[in-house]
Amino acid sequence: MRQLLRDIWDAIRGFEHDYTTIKLRKAILLLSIPMVAEMLMESLFAILDIYFVSRLGDEAISVVGLTESLMTVVYAISVGLAMATTGIVARRIGEKKDRDASIAASQAILLGLLISCIIAIPGIAFSRKILTLMNAEPKVIELGFSFTRIMLGGNFVIMLLFINNAIFRSAGAPALSMRVLLIANAINIVLDPCLIFGIGPFPELGVTGAAVATNIGRGTAVLYQFYLLFQHRSRIDLRLSYFILRLQVMAKVIYLSVGGIMQHLIATSSWIILYRILANYKSEVIAGYTIAIRVFVFFLLPAWGFSNAASTLVGQNLGANDKIRAEQAVWYTSLVTSIYMLIAMLGFVLFPQYFITLFSDGGKSYEVGIACLHIMGYGMVFYGFGMIISQAFNGAGDTYTPTALNFICFWLIEIPLAYYLARNANMEENGVFYAILISESFLAIIGILVFLKGKWKLRTV
Repeated sequence: MRQLLRDIWDAIRGFEHDYTTIKLRKAILLLSIPMVAEMLMESLFAILDIYFVSRLGDEAISVVGLTESLMTVVYAISVGLAMATTGIVARRIGEKKDRDASIAASQAILLGLLISCIIAIPGIAFSRKILTLMNAEPKVIELGFSFTRIMLGGNFVIMLLFINNAIFRSAGAPALSMRVLLIANAINIVLDPCLIFGIGPFPELGVTGAAVATNIGRGTAVLYQFYLLFQHRSRIDLRLSYFILRLQVMAKVIYLSVGGIMQHLIATSSWIILYRILANYKSEVIAGYTIAIRVFVFFLLPAWGFSNAASTLVGQNLGANDKIRAEQAVWYTSLVTSIYMLIAMLGFVLFPQYFITLFSDGGKSYEVGIACLHIMGYGMVFYGFGMIISQAFNGAGDTYTPTALNFICFWLIEIPLAYYLARNANMEENGVFYAILISESFLAIIGILVFLKGKWKLRTV
């Protein structure tokens, strides 16, 4: 017990370790604790926003929900870039090539900045038209176009936050990612109610205030990230000269990023289409779904933290040419994740109303939120396995296998099934929830079968 407490304290403090040599269970513990904490704090952003915005009514919640469905594209690209960064940097760290790892990290940051500019310009210029295309009601558009404009225009803070935190994790310093998000959340917690409701000297900006607070919090965190990365005190040592375009390195980053981006674009675009299907059932349905998804993601993201730990361990151990240890890391992490997800499943299936009550006190949105959590809750263990297996492929530098799996499960199964169950089978919004449950469970099953074939062990980065 004393050693366990010591390891937990080391994980929180953030000492660097060689994850190719220390005991595997200890490596998983040291990586997972700060990564789970990081994911919880990332989801805290979403929970806080929807908590305060919910006080403004269902239209305000719909603004956030519709914009977040658009922002999933930004998240998809950010996560894709983070996957490429993890795959390359972790492999170079495992090979003991710290300078090459730093150069690869710099090229990933450069690519992220270029892509964020491409997204920001139309996001700022056409926020009203974008919401119109999302089938938003006129009053929702008038209320929330500035929220959408700020979130899309400031997408670079999300892009850099994901890439830089992937650098920390890949280098074996996940506690730095945790500290960064702690700062971002602290700022957001203070500014969110102040800017939404006009507390004290702050202006009352309504739902727009949530966007301003979030971007200020994340922007401050990004500045702190760069302060740490340029300190020359860790294995990742960024220098301005590394940001000069290096075609060979950039080509690797782009190749892996395309797989990672497509992987998540396929998944997240399906969420946009699901929102579009639900938009046929009035803003109360979207509000209930948005609340349920925020709660769902809050409990799901710790599993994403475990999967990030698995990704780092796979990349570093393949770099050290220890394929057996890389595979063991995946199964150990899957076991821990399954235990957690089983507990979460019981909460959603048996007591969904207690989670929704925090954000809605009755009406149609309340009923929809409860139904969504209850139905989707049955697949929690499958969701956890799917995350671990997908990230294991990504950590090995194989971002295209999860892309193919996502295409099959989300575009060929989830979207047609959701439309059929909601419209043709007259299940309405519940049909969408069942489609999510079925497709995500199927993704986990076929992912495990492909993983067992072992071709991922032969990937080179």
